[in-house]
Amino acid sequence: MSGKIPMDTYHLAVQEPCKLDMILEGESVQAPPLHVGFNARAIEHFAESHDYMQVIALMERVCGICSFVHTLTLFQAMEELTGVIPPPRARYIRVVMAELERLHSHVHWAGAAARLMGFKTTFMACIAVRERVMDVLQAVSGYRGEYCMNRIGGVNRDIEDPVAILQMVEELEGEMARKIIPVLTTSATAMSRCAGIGVLSHAKAVSCGVVGPIARASGVDQDIRRDVPYGAYEEMDFNVPVEKAGDVRARLMVRALEILESCRILRQALGKIPRGAINTGATRMAFSSGTVHSRAEAPEGEVIFSVTWKENARNPRRIQVRTPAEANMPAARWMLRGARLSDAPLIQASIDPCSSGTGPQAGDSV
Repeated sequence: MSGKIPMDTYHLAVQEPCKLDMILEGESVQAPPLHVGFNARAIEHFAESHDYMQVIALMERVCGICSFVHTLTLFQAMEELTGVIPPPRARYIRVVMAELERLHSHVHWAGAAARLMGFKTTFMACIAVRERVMDVLQAVSGYRGEYCMNRIGGVNRDIEDPVAILQMVEELEGEMARKIIPVLTTSATAMSRCAGIGVLSHAKAVSCGVVGPIARASGVDQDIRRDVPYGAYEEMDFNVPVEKAGDVRARLMVRALEILESCRILRQALGKIPRGAINTGATRMAFSSGTVHSRAEAPEGEVIFSVTWKENARNPRRIQVRTPAEANMPAARWMLRGARLSDAPLIQASIDPCSSGTGPQAGDSV
């Protein structure tokens, strides 16, 4: 018996503006056409008519969870266009904020995955740990979201007591290692729900151009922090977790190991943060003409900003954003093909979709 079941914005597992029309044969998904772009936020278009200070606020709201990495990528482009070089301490603070944001995103995703697998206790444990991460973010930036940390030539706020922040990070690492990671990576129930489910082969991952944990779970060894280091990442010693199975379990394992690696990076960054200024103090910026491409490793994968400016203009001529969700979402069609209908929500969630952050959602000007 065949039929079609939509999984869209009204479904518990898809809380973003995308839609999967799953064509079924019995309980098996035969073809899952994907539709992305139910609304346009027009952030890119708005940026063209606002000055660079207002553009900062716009780009910080492309994604609520990954707000820091979007402004970081934007400022790297702006700093190249203005010739401003952030001081060493600012580069370390940027690494600290980026890794705290990665912890926030991965723990939030772990909670969503646990809920879909029926682990309600683990879900609540993840939410409790996420609150601790947000407490650390607030201790550093003063805010729990949209941190307003970045500026051209550095950051707005200093880390006044790295030892206290480091202690909080070590406590977080202990809680995650004891309460969350063992359940998600060793539980027989979790493995039965994840192993062999939603497979994306290495060849298909390469052809789809997926990025971040999705790519690394399919054996694609790439990470912008290591391959094209920015900020102070070239001074950090860390591993890039890679799995080869390409299933939901592999994507879970990669994120679990990345949580531990983020804690490792945070210990290094907070332990050897250099003294000095946190920004250049410049307030008036002179932009040169040209187009600059900037890249960074967001929690979901590589984010790219293409920034075009006209000399001495206050507003950009064009800003284009390629978020990891835009690269990863199309792969859902191959992950879901042949899967059981009951596994579809978990497979979809394993991508960690953020459709509101995709390029068309961010607002192509027309």
